[in-house]
Formats: sequence, structure tokens, C-alpha cells
Amino acid sequence: MKKISITTKLFLAVLATAVLAVVAMGAASRWNFERGFVGYLNEQGLERLDAVVPNAVAAYREHGNWDFLRDNPRPWFEIMRPAPSVLGDHFEPGRSPALVSDLTGAVLRISLLDTDRRVIIGFREVGKGAVERAVVVDGKTVGWVAMMPFQSVSEAGDQRFQQNQLRASWVIGSLCVLLAAGIAWWIARVLLAPVKRVAAATHRLAAGDYASRVAVASQDEVGQLARDFNSLANTLQRNEQMRREFMADVSHELRTPLGVLHGELEAMEDGVRRLDAQAVRSLQHEVGMLNQLVTDLYDLSMADVGALAYRKADADVRELLEPCVDAFRERLASAGLRLDLALPAQPLSVFADERRMHQLFSNLVLNSCRYTDAGGVLRIEVREEGGEVAIDFMDSAPGIDAALLPRLFERFFRGEGSRNRASGGAGLGLAICRSIVEAHGGTIEAKASPLGGVWIAIRLPKV
Repeated sequence: MKKISITTKLFLAVLATAVLAVVAMGAASRWNFERGFVGYLNEQGLERLDAVVPNAVAAYREHGNWDFLRDNPRPWFEIMRPAPSVLGDHFEPGRSPALVSDLTGAVLRISLLDTDRRVIIGFREVGKGAVERAVVVDGKTVGWVAMMPFQSVSEAGDQRFQQNQLRASWVIGSLCVLLAAGIAWWIARVLLAPVKRVAAATHRLAAGDYASRVAVASQDEVGQLARDFNSLANTLQRNEQMRREFMADVSHELRTPLGVLHGELEAMEDGVRRLDAQAVRSLQHEVGMLNQLVTDLYDLSMADVGALAYRKADADVRELLEPCVDAFRERLASAGLRLDLALPAQPLSVFADERRMHQLFSNLVLNSCRYTDAGGVLRIEVREEGGEVAIDFMDSAPGIDAALLPRLFERFFRGEGSRNRASGGAGLGLAICRSIVEAHGGTIEAKASPLGGVWIAIRLPKV
């Protein structure tokens, strides 16, 4: 089956609507015209009927009966002649009035009836529905003047007039159809052009061309469609780029510990390195790094689908934070960092998962240990702020460019742009922190620290 384009469909739809509208209007106009024209003819006939009555009264008074009309149509024509009052302003006294031309044919449908309503002269087929006017002479009804109303147009002049009107209606209707066809063609070709461009760009996008864009040429719904398409294309292009970067990052992060493990095992197999406690500790270190990377990736995948398990309960932030910080005191000291902990005197309760909060705080402290220069400081402050619990992690130099701060929570992103594992972890810690904070209904933000490093500001709802 041949595919019909949307341009053709729209053209046919608009044209069909216009044709149906013209046909309906033509039929309605014809029906209304016929009814109105027949009514007009009947009104003209009634005027002629009313004009005949005075003539009939005068003729009856002159002859005393209707016998002079029987088989003698000439006097009847004189009676049918309209009185001067109905001839118009052009009637001249002293001249015999000429018989007015009657194109309506009403004269031929007028009859004279006796008192028993039998036809004396005129139209013979007088039946039900006839319009009658009494002929009253000296207070006595001596007969009736009757006229059968028109049911349809039958006279030649009337039919010609009707046909001319219908012909004009059909000419106008045909011109309207042609105009509608032109407008339909314009709509189909011009207004649908942006839609067709969006459709073509969609095909390219589906084929993998994520750089495909559509020019926005208007501010209407079609223009909004183009803008939405461009936004979708930008999102897909960015997601594709992130997917490729993610695969490259994961491959890199896995390759390093696997390469170390492979080299250590080959060295032991060749007898270059002895299998002693130090070698085992080195292998365990690399296996631990692999395990941590896989665990972080698993946590992130669970957070993406909303399946990361949380067991929340009311808890004091001080009781959650202090054990985590104490566990890192020795490591902070070995890194040459001073810890400055400022906790409130009063409890600050949050509705949180204790295990996930420990993971959050541990990642943040470990991040400062890795990236803060020796001789620096890590300041941790907890306070109530605007009905929320504010938790701030601020460390000293080195800092990060302000343009890169929002990217700190992206996966595998490192502020210094290096892939040297000696400088830090896999770059997943802050991404996990963001997932944990958002799962608790809070916010997390990276800013420039007043100490010269990075300021991680966390805000959690207070219970």
C-alpha cells in the first residue's frame, strides 16, 4: 500500500472540508431561496388578489349578477386589470391604464366563485389551501375571489430568475473551492515544512546522528517543537558522550589494578619476586581497590534505579559524624592535616540511614585526605540553619576552578584532571555522596572554601 504523506493528507482534509462546506451552503441556499422566492411570489399574488376585489364589487353593482361573465372572458380581464392605485406613480389620469405585465403568473391562478363556492370563471382547479377574499356588495356576500398559492416555481420567467440565481451560487461556490484549494496547498507546503524538517532530523537522530539540529524559525507550537527537539538532541548527545566516557573510565580504573595484579603474579611465577607477606599485602591492596570500585559502581547503579536500600530512623547528627571522624584521625595526622571539628551543644536530629550517613561522611573525609596539601586543615561544622541541619566540610589548598566545581559530583571526575591513581580514587565518591544526600531529601553543593580549598555544603531536613 502506497504511503500518503502528511502534506497530502492535510491538503485533502482542508479541501474536502471546504468542498463539503460549499456544497452544504449551496444546498441550504437553494432550499432557502426556493422557499423564500415562492413566498415572494405568493405575496405578490395576494396583492393582485386584493386589487381584484374592488373591481369585482364594481362590476357586480353594474350588472347585478355574475351572468355577464359566463363564457365571456373579456369582462373578466377588465376586472383583473389592477386599479390605478396599484399602478404606481407613473399612472397618468385621462389615459386608459395598460394591462400590467404579470411575470409571476398569479393572474392565471385567480378564480371567481359564486356564493356556493362554485367556479364562475378563471382558474378551475380550486382546492384546499386556496386563499379567498369575499366580494361584499351592500353588506351582502355575493361571491368569492380565490387564488391557489404557488407550491413551486413554474412560470418560465420565474424559472429563469431562479436558474440565474443558482448559476451565480454555483460559480461563487466553485471560486470558493478553488480558493480553499490554494489555501490548503499553502498550508500543506509552507506551514508543514518545519514539521517535515523536524521529522527528517528525528530520522537522523534515530540513526545515531546526535549532532542533528533543527532551525527555530517561529515562536508558535511548531517553533516550540523544534526547540524541544534540539533540547532532546542535546541531552542524547551529552548522554552518549557520558556513556563513552564512562566506559573508558571504567576500563581504565579496572585496567590499573588488574595490570598490577598480573605483573605481580608473573613476577612471582618467574621467581623474580618472592611470595612473602609483603607481596601478599600488595596483592590484597590491589584486590581491595578492585572490590571498592565494583562496590561503588554497584551502589551508583542501584541509586540510578532507586533500588539502593535505606533504613531510616531519627538520629543525632553528632552521633553519626563523630565515629566517622575518629576513624580517620590517624590518617589525617599522617597526611599532615589538622582536624577542626565544630559540633553544636544541642542534639540535631535527622531522619536518616545510619550506615549510608557513615558512608557519606567517610567519603568526604577521605576526599579531603587525598586532595589537600600537607600542613593544611579540614574544618567540619554542624549547625541549624533555617529549619535545616547544615553540615559543612571545608579544607585548605589546593582549590578548584570555579567553573569545575559543579562537575565534582560527576562520575569519574577529578578536579585536577589527572588519571594518576596516586592522587586519589576512582572519582566515584562524590557521585555516591550526592545520591545519598538526595535520597534523604537534602541538597549538596560544592563551593570555594574560605580556607583555600573546596567547601562541600550539605543541607538535610531537620526532624
